[in-house]
Amino acid sequence: ILKDFSHIMEGYQVENYRACATSTLQEAENVWIVLEQVYQKTGIRVEILSNSEQRFYGYKSVAAKEESFTKMIQKGTAIVEVGGGNMQISLFDKDALLTTQRFMLGSLRVREILQPVEKETTHYEKMVEELVHNQILGFKKLHLKDRKIDNIILMGDSFMDKLFEDKQSMKENRTVSYDAFMEEYQWVVSHSPEEISVSLDVSLEYAEILIPAMIIYRVFVEELGAQTMWLPGTQLNDGISYDYAEKHKFIKSKHNFENDIIVSAKNIAKRYMSGKSHTQCVLKNALAIFDGMKKVHGMGARERLLLQIAAILHDCGNFISSSNSSQCAYEIIMSTEIIGLSHAERELIANVVKFIKMPFEYYNEADSKAMIDRKDYMQIAKLTAIMRVANMLDRSHKQKIEEISTAVKDQELIMRVTSKADLTLEKALLTEAADFFEEIFSIRPVLKRKKQK
Repeated sequence: ILKDFSHIMEGYQVENYRACATSTLQEAENVWIVLEQVYQKTGIRVEILSNSEQRFYGYKSVAAKEESFTKMIQKGTAIVEVGGGNMQISLFDKDALLTTQRFMLGSLRVREILQPVEKETTHYEKMVEELVHNQILGFKKLHLKDRKIDNIILMGDSFMDKLFEDKQSMKENRTVSYDAFMEEYQWVVSHSPEEISVSLDVSLEYAEILIPAMIIYRVFVEELGAQTMWLPGTQLNDGISYDYAEKHKFIKSKHNFENDIIVSAKNIAKRYMSGKSHTQCVLKNALAIFDGMKKVHGMGARERLLLQIAAILHDCGNFISSSNSSQCAYEIIMSTEIIGLSHAERELIANVVKFIKMPFEYYNEADSKAMIDRKDYMQIAKLTAIMRVANMLDRSHKQKIEEISTAVKDQELIMRVTSKADLTLEKALLTEAADFFEEIFSIRPVLKRKKQK
């Protein structure tokens, strides 16, 4: 198949392509051998999407249906996607992404877990429920609380479309009621995989994973309490295409996806009780420094977004340990998915946050354990330098600086601030951060108070 794609691209003189594999492939022991063999036989380089990237593109595929999507997420809405190895649930309300959570309970994984006892029990449905139920209870306690979920967007493989296509229960806008969903659910669990395979015209292997997938969907639908299900009929490749068109300015989305990433980060910071006033102050300082020296650092909009996320999350480690907060923050960020960021971007942010207070680790090509290339290393160094200065300007956590503007003059970054407080402490503590900043950018940050009119 990939060879055929390669020939077609040659025929049309395609200059750019993107071949992606889902995050499930990453679990294979010989993944890199497989990818190299694919390249050798087809000439196509395949990239593996991280789970958060994969879910983000899936989310974008739904958002491509702008009118329906925008209208639906004004109220409490959950996107539930069941894959083979895991499942994902993302919560929206008032046009914003609130949180996303992955559970290692995909249809194929559940089937493999229960396969040894599948033929020995008449309560297969009950066993799947027990596996899933505890997971969603924890999710509800942490994220739902009193929030009402009106709609659920069901995503995953195309079997959902096969179940409901040409059925009167599916409305023109591709929504189905809770009762209609349960009717199809009862049909699935009351038939054997062989019967489902024949009826839906799918392979037997596909039919075998449809049963645990439907049970997982049903548990989440019941626990979330939604009465309307939307089946957008989109696939991952729709989201990747939408993302490509958006980045190359072929289309302009009405929905602000970057804001979803920022809101998601803010919710993580809130979960770990980060100091809101301090975080906002550091964020303001960091963005002022970044924007005031664009010609010096050479970074773009994506790096600015990563800086924002680093500033929002830099204080979350104090929730675990005040004496080792930087390392704790690193572990929190590396362990928490932020939808829309790749694993590499999350690792970059985690390193920036770690090195705000901890000694900076210099790049060593000879270090066999180093997983960061030179480009990523330089981005970490630049963003760390900015964050160290931004954080030092509010080292007292008293938000002494009311306004800040920055400009590069000669070999200095002049930071002019408005403040009614004594800034002697900030000026004294700035020296260490300024030394590292100067090492990275060859300009020195200087703090100056604006003259009062």
